[in-house]
Amino acid sequence: MDDSASMPSASMPSASFPLTEMPSAPIPPEKEPPVEDPQPVVAMRASDRVISKTLFRYFIRDTLFSFLVSFLFFFGVFFVNQLLLMAQEILAKHVPLFQVMLLVFYALPSIIALSAPFASLMGTLMTIGRMSSDNEILIILASGLSYRMIFIPALVVGVFISVVSFFANDVLLPAGTIQFSRLYRRILVSTPALELEANSVKRFKDTTIVTGPVEGRAIANILILDRTSDGERRVIMARDAELKDAGREGLSLDLTDAFIQSSKEIVRNDYDYAHSDFLRYWVPQDDMIQAVSSISPNQMSSTDLRREIAVKTVDITVRLEEQNNNCMAEAMNLEDSIRKGPSNAAWNRRENNLESFTKEYRGVIALRRDRSYALFRFEYNRKFSIPFSALCFVFLAVALGLYAKKSGQTVGFIFGVIISFIFWVLLMTGQTVGIRLGYSPFWSIWLPNILALSVGFVLFIIRIRK
Repeated sequence: MDDSASMPSASMPSASFPLTEMPSAPIPPEKEPPVEDPQPVVAMRASDRVISKTLFRYFIRDTLFSFLVSFLFFFGVFFVNQLLLMAQEILAKHVPLFQVMLLVFYALPSIIALSAPFASLMGTLMTIGRMSSDNEILIILASGLSYRMIFIPALVVGVFISVVSFFANDVLLPAGTIQFSRLYRRILVSTPALELEANSVKRFKDTTIVTGPVEGRAIANILILDRTSDGERRVIMARDAELKDAGREGLSLDLTDAFIQSSKEIVRNDYDYAHSDFLRYWVPQDDMIQAVSSISPNQMSSTDLRREIAVKTVDITVRLEEQNNNCMAEAMNLEDSIRKGPSNAAWNRRENNLESFTKEYRGVIALRRDRSYALFRFEYNRKFSIPFSALCFVFLAVALGLYAKKSGQTVGFIFGVIISFIFWVLLMTGQTVGIRLGYSPFWSIWLPNILALSVGFVLFIIRIRK
């Protein structure tokens, strides 16, 4: 049966829609990413790395702790020294204990000003020495940090200690010294015997007393140099003397087997002398108080010292010019008397002219080496050199501590004591020799700092090159 003759199937009417293409959005062409210029890869150098805050705080904390321990050590040394030198003498004169303790308290600023720089040296040496012996410095260098980064925390501590030391030296020390002098004057009024000690030279207003051995109130081999109200100079020597406290009247000295020589101020060849089995000599209280009432350079701040030095410089310049003119005039007189020869009457005055020229020339030398002027200049340099020594010590300590291999903390303590002793000897020697021989105050006071800084720099350069 043909398939076409089968029953037709019902079909649903269908609508026809024209087939149209849907418009498509144009696809933008893909942009190629921009080609970047290749940047050169630069390795970070050790000098470019900065110390972290954690490591910086670790350095500071460890250094400050060692500084505190060292400061207590040096403070104890200087405090005991001050106590032995001062309190023992005063207590032996039956001064009340409370006043003795006040004197010690007023002397503390000078102890603090001296202890801080030495403590910075020992504290930094102990810290860097311990870190070097424990290989902590090696680890820090292996992490990419340079030696410069090790110096930064230590220098921060050094600057801080220098500022504190300068404040103690320039503010607290003058204030403490002034209070010390005021209290000492009050004690002196009630106990004048404090002024005379064994084997010492004591200067009062117009009197200088040189004492020999002292046992109780007995003084052996005493020498007195004074000037009377009439302008006479006297030299009094005695085999023995007994000190008597006259209370508010001053001091009384009973001299045994005394020799007295007096001469005029102008005519030195006109003199008198005498001998006495017994002589009583008085030192008025006003002269004693005036001797301790005068303001010394260490009682001034750096500003006051600079102002006083300027005034003294002008005064000495004027006096030196006048003295030079007098010296030149005497030299011309001497030359004139020699040139005229024996036939002239001026020839007979040549010895007097030579003596006058020598006197004027010595006056010029004395003015150039004026002790009072030198003391002010030395003290002014000390105001800055001692605080600055803390910074020099830190530089030296870091360079020296890097060489520690074993027991760095103990070795740092020992080297700190040795270097502090050498520095103190150089400082005292420079000041003493400079004042006596007229050397430059700057080089006499600053030479120990320059040496410490130079040695530290050399050691640091050697350590870096290894």
